[in-house]
Amino acid sequence: MSSKMVVQQPQPVMDTRESEQWGSGICDWHEDVHECCLGFWCCPCFACVTTKEYGQCLCLPLLDIFGLIPPITLSMRVAMRQRYGIKDTICNDCVCATFCRACTWCQMSREMKRRNIPIVLVSAKNT
Repeated sequence: MSSKMVVQQPQPVMDTRESEQWGSGICDWHEDVHECCLGFWCCPCFACVTTKEYGQCLCLPLLDIFGLIPPITLSMRVAMRQRYGIKDTICNDCVCATFCRACTWCQMSREMKRRNIPIVLVSAKNT
């Protein structure tokens, strides 16, 4: 009797720094119409999913309901700028988070898709 051990490891992800700018504008909804429709019609759900994909608590965006400037949208935008090395100002982050919340979440989702490039390791030797 032979037993076979199979171990699956998570795929590595490369953090690229192609540019110091956002990969898309705040109103570039046409780049991913499906996501932007979800972001517009059900922003709380879309924000929760995007936050979870970013590696934070799923329900964190629901705290935005209680503030004038949405603190979670603002902090996620600032954190994403820091992670990807995007140059912008906290003032612009405040304006986007306050007046264009759905568009801001859509922009962050597009940026995550653009910047996370999976690395595929290829073996030159067959065993």
